[in-house]
Amino acid sequence: MADPSPIDIQKALGGMDYPASKDDLVKHAKDKGADDTVLDTLGNLPDREYDSPTDVNKEASR
Repeated sequence: MADPSPIDIQKALGGMDYPASKDDLVKHAKDKGADDTVLDTLGNLPDREYDSPTDVNKEASR
């Protein structure tokens, strides 16, 4: 399965309030109907607080 693009991740996280925990990110994306590749990527992020969309994308692209 291909990794989602940063744009797909940000679409799923649109309207997210930061800072946010990994669990908050996954729940928000799920509530917005994100696809499985986005949810898997977010679910595999380190369990910490994320300060911005850029912070999420940096971690997701590692």
